[in-house]
Amino acid sequence: MSALAVARIDLKRLAVRPFAWTLAGIALAMMAWQFLLGLSAFMHAQPVVPGPAAGPGFIDAVVAPYLLNYIQLCLVIVPLITMQALAGERGAQRLALLTASGATAAQIVLGKFTARLVFLWLLLVIVATMPLVLGGATHPDWGQFGAALVASALCVAALAAIGVACSAFTPEPALAATAALLIGEGLSLIDAGVRISGGEGGWLGYLALHTHLAPAMRGLVRSEDIVYFLIIIVLALALAIRRIAAERERG
Repeated sequence: MSALAVARIDLKRLAVRPFAWTLAGIALAMMAWQFLLGLSAFMHAQPVVPGPAAGPGFIDAVVAPYLLNYIQLCLVIVPLITMQALAGERGAQRLALLTASGATAAQIVLGKFTARLVFLWLLLVIVATMPLVLGGATHPDWGQFGAALVASALCVAALAAIGVACSAFTPEPALAATAALLIGEGLSLIDAGVRISGGEGGWLGYLALHTHLAPAMRGLVRSEDIVYFLIIIVLALALAIRRIAAERERG
């Protein structure tokens, strides 16, 4: 069984589970409300007298905070989506069936990760369509919007990889969700701690999610930011693969 076959099976399961649809519906409703609030504030900040606006544009004032809010929401959503990836399969004795079908540890982990990532990226695409609806009226900077979207997609992928790794190392889905939530929140709060302490950042600031999201929200896609997210993805998936492989050898 290939990784794509594992991913296809998991996507079908996600499609028929009410939990995934309910979670997506709640997330989209919350993001729609956030977008309307940001848009309302942006419209009220526009000058009454016709003329060039001196304040931030549509992307800076509405879209960038909107996508950052989505990332904050993903810190909760992603652990809930990934908690069943391997811990749930182990509890239902399906992990042993996947192993018996000939799937390697790498194929199992990559398949589980791919299925969750497809779901989360589809959700991100729907979230991104809200600003696109007003594209003709607001004349946004499409390059800046694209950079912000790429960074958001990479951040979601990194959070999904962390969630899958936590699901591989914990016996219960609830523990997996808790561990992934704590790690994600920790990466999110490091930047605030560094700024409060008055530090310059350094290696501790480099670990913070916001450090690598902020430049993209301004339209700057840096190679170091891409490498940061790729390192998290590769490291988390490698740990998950090693864990499943060791479990398979013991079994």
